[in-house]
Amino acid sequence: TMFGDEPTKPDHENVPSAVFSQPPIGSCGLTEAEAASRYGSVDVYLTTFKPMKHTMPTGRGDEEKILMKLIAVSEGKEAAGRVVGCHMVGSDAAEMMQGIAIAMKAGATKATFDATVGIHPSAAEEWCTMRTKTRTTAAKNAAL
Repeated sequence: TMFGDEPTKPDHENVPSAVFSQPPIGSCGLTEAEAASRYGSVDVYLTTFKPMKHTMPTGRGDEEKILMKLIAVSEGKEAAGRVVGCHMVGSDAAEMMQGIAIAMKAGATKATFDATVGIHPSAAEEWCTMRTKTRTTAAKNAAL
């Protein structure tokens, strides 16, 4: 490294990324298939919604939608509950992924996300309120 004369290996696990397109895309961690393959089974939480800021007549309400996907290791597996993937399409995806990456680096679990009070009204609060599991994906069912 350039600082402190202490060589440090970079940690490439859970590095967030973003595509600054319209709509923006943000991602951190493993895909559903990668996570199922690595951990054996993962729980997937998925939500699609219109951001509250577009529920009033903004002229763009029908165009603005957000998709969020959170992937956590299934109960009964090593690292159960740990959030291992977060993916998003929609406004402010890059901004949200930076904060999500910090939580994931710190080893946040689904219970940690659920116990966090969201900022209301914001699209980001949805990360704290995804309580209904959409599906469980096992390694043998995972499609790359």
